[in-house]
Amino acid sequence: AGMAVQVMVLPSHRCLFDDPVQICVAGLLPQQVVTLQASLVDESGELFQAHAHYRAGSSGELDLSCSPSLGGSYSGVEPMGLLWSLRSKAPYKRLAKRNVLTPFCVDFEVYEGHGDMSRLLGKCTNERWFLGEGVKRISVREGRLKATLFLPPGPGPFPGLIDLYGSGGGLVEYRASLLASRGFVTLALAYMAFEDLPAMPEILELSYFEEAVNFLQKQQQVKDTGIGVLGLSKGADLALSMATFLPGIKAAVSISGSGFNSFIPLRGDGFTVPPHPYDLGKMKTSDESGLVDFSDVLDDHRDPATWDCRIPMERSLAKFLFLSGLDDMNWKSDLYCQDAVQRLQQYGREVEFYSYSGAGHLLEPPYLPLCQASIHKVLGVFVHWGGQWREHAKAQEDAWRRIQAFFWQHL
Repeated sequence: AGMAVQVMVLPSHRCLFDDPVQICVAGLLPQQVVTLQASLVDESGELFQAHAHYRAGSSGELDLSCSPSLGGSYSGVEPMGLLWSLRSKAPYKRLAKRNVLTPFCVDFEVYEGHGDMSRLLGKCTNERWFLGEGVKRISVREGRLKATLFLPPGPGPFPGLIDLYGSGGGLVEYRASLLASRGFVTLALAYMAFEDLPAMPEILELSYFEEAVNFLQKQQQVKDTGIGVLGLSKGADLALSMATFLPGIKAAVSISGSGFNSFIPLRGDGFTVPPHPYDLGKMKTSDESGLVDFSDVLDDHRDPATWDCRIPMERSLAKFLFLSGLDDMNWKSDLYCQDAVQRLQQYGREVEFYSYSGAGHLLEPPYLPLCQASIHKVLGVFVHWGGQWREHAKAQEDAWRRIQAFFWQHL
């Protein structure tokens, strides 16, 4: 009979969602062929799964950091492959965390053979948390603000960040909670499609974002050396606008964004930045999949007629980091990123930028699986985001490291 088969997640079965872990199996027969399966049920009850075929070593052990997968959801040596290749049976589902106070629980199971998964040999559960030990979550409804503040444990002082998601709107907390778990006081800020904030505002007020900066600067645990801001998609151009028009922003990260204002006019003190001209008639809907491709809706950004929509980032004293995926099917983010970087460089500004081949639009914290397409909450259509599984996973790991290093360096 031999010893029972043990599945282990090292160094601990409890970790933060962005922590890499070592998945090991012991107690198999020498050279035994098995299937490993990962399962995760999200908060809406949707099941996400991945599986891979393995062959045990000569002493009946498996270690995913050095044993190659022979097929399944991925192949080759991929220590975290069972996580980043998770997908739902139903198409076009995005794995996202709504309530950051609970973990995602991932079940790892080992089955005999590479065929029917009828004989379970062993299993364990990995609790993956979005809130580190001692991190406080504080709901903020002060003045006009609709936000959530995350405070790392201890007196600090810590660098302060404002975190903005895209035009899907809502109050998205999971990236902010992970950043706070890594030592940043982070304010997740809603600006549309949340509570009484309209789904498609007629206009966005710069003063709203300024209120967020002032609120963060007032927090005792926040260093007074300046604030950082990061944004994805529409949130990215807002991050660049904040860094340009508001004092006190020292560092800005644009993820899959552009150097011009998109879709909604932005009103400042005595000026308005109009949105870049676009025509939704240029949306393409695929006959096969019904997915919508937005990448051609904008007028040509090189046409001087569009230049009053540009964000004059060269006036800013902030440092900038641009990240984009070369397989973004939603937005020409790499082209728009190059345009922004060139403009900054023309003015002699230092700027960091990285583009990732095979990465899509939704560059998220690591180990969240690629979402190639999902419903856009505000537009109510299924949108193609792009990305290739393995390359996108690698891009997310790299981008996450770079974002943190950039903020530590400049704040």
